[in-house]
Amino acid sequence: MNEAPAQDQPRLVLVTGLSGAGKNSILRALEDLGFETMDNPPLGTLEGLIICADRNLAIGVDARSRGFDATTVLETLDRLREKTCLRAELIYATADDATLLSRYTETRRRHPLAQAGKVADGIALERALTEKLRQAADLLVDTSALKMPALRKLIEQTFGAGCPGMAISLVSFGFPHGLPREADVVFDARFLRNPYYVEKLRPMTGLDAPVGEFIESDPDLAPFFAHITGMVDFLLPRFVHEGKKYATIAIGCTGGQHRSVYLVELLAAHIGRSGWRVGIHHREIRRENAAGERGVGVGVVGEDQTKQMSGVE
Repeated sequence: MNEAPAQDQPRLVLVTGLSGAGKNSILRALEDLGFETMDNPPLGTLEGLIICADRNLAIGVDARSRGFDATTVLETLDRLREKTCLRAELIYATADDATLLSRYTETRRRHPLAQAGKVADGIALERALTEKLRQAADLLVDTSALKMPALRKLIEQTFGAGCPGMAISLVSFGFPHGLPREADVVFDARFLRNPYYVEKLRPMTGLDAPVGEFIESDPDLAPFFAHITGMVDFLLPRFVHEGKKYATIAIGCTGGQHRSVYLVELLAAHIGRSGWRVGIHHREIRRENAAGERGVGVGVVGEDQTKQMSGVE
């Protein structure tokens, strides 16, 4: 008897991570996509629940689960991945400490692991307890500066119907704000001529045509982009061969507004022509516009952005 194609197999998504980092929001987004969802069942019942599944299933698992142990979760996941009737994946939701503290302050909720009442202690303990899950995750979602609409779009694009294969997220960023934590590959565009030093281009971004024309005029752009596409075209099939379901490629420049943004757009067009699923997130673009909202990546921006995630649980 022939095995069912991977896209026809029921999907199992275990959603884990830090309290306050968006696990519940991810579960709700999956539920809206038709997944049967449940949150924090006792670990001892997990395998039995999953084996009986005949539809896409999303289960929340975290340090509050009865009998929680990261090693046990991973061993269970490994056993399930050996079964051909399920596609088992692990999502880990995280955020930086400042963001988590801000969210708990806003909601006035107590951290579930804060025995002495100090939220910071609960966060540190939960990070330690779930570190093995973070390292093993198929998809790492950092919600530190990810608004709810962008988080939902990430989940919809990655787990929506009719989208088999590896999903690719392209992120533009500024090096002063730190590397994207989830990046598998990072390219540095800071050697290209910087539009920031052209007064009329400074307030624009790489999404604006004059900025693109300026960057295109740099003789180093074409060979640099050829190296990027050559590397990406080489890596993506090998990522698939190794079993990766998600890949994040980041391009950085000094401010994350011009060169990196333009290059990400170019790379998205190149990758898209080859049939890959591609999402874009311009991390450092703070202005409210449609282009900024369509991003589906993750990232960290300045502290002035840490309260953007109202409504994420």
